[in-house]
Amino acid sequence: MQEPDPGYIVRLQDLTFGGRELSLQSLLDTQQFHDPEQVAEKLGVSPSHWSLFGVLWPSACVLAELMAHIDFRGRRILEVGSGLGLASLVAQCRGADVTASDLHPLSQLFLDGNATRNQLPRIPFHRGNWSERDAHLGQFGLIVASDVLYEDNHAELLAGFIDHHADREVEVLVVDAGRGHQNNFARRMEDLGYTHTFEHPLPQVTQAGRWKGKIHTFLRAI
Repeated sequence: MQEPDPGYIVRLQDLTFGGRELSLQSLLDTQQFHDPEQVAEKLGVSPSHWSLFGVLWPSACVLAELMAHIDFRGRRILEVGSGLGLASLVAQCRGADVTASDLHPLSQLFLDGNATRNQLPRIPFHRGNWSERDAHLGQFGLIVASDVLYEDNHAELLAGFIDHHADREVEVLVVDAGRGHQNNFARRMEDLGYTHTFEHPLPQVTQAGRWKGKIHTFLRAI
């Protein structure tokens, strides 16, 4: 039986993180768009941003490589603005207790498909925006994100969302590709009681292209 045309074109890539191989299906490029019922737009995803969730970005590869080595023991993990959920997939490969979260209505579809494609258990998924507070989502000891600070209001919204879902003892990792709002976000996190450090690695070539930016770490223990 022929599968229905989804309205967009996809690609399949073989990736490796920490010696672990993954097969990842993504959108072919940022020119893909299909929202005939305006489902995404009604949720707050503009047509110009529709494809961003489904493209593999260099920052996501940097975060995924971090997730291939970080110590997860005893911690629930939340990937915020997960898009394709690459970091979550790498964490799931290592048996972590990980949840992915994104606003886009197709993010879970791609995440579930890629988990099945790699013979991994289904990854719990939360769909919602950062202004919402979902009591069922709970708290996490490790919260991660990549390339999420590209709108004026994202710094305030993301800091508030993270703080609401952070354990008393928490580590937050944010990989940023030089967006203009990272300093504002860092100040807001510091105002909430988090200590802030960052790394500024040399530019590197990832499996999705060249990356240049900072890796921010925020810690809090109450």
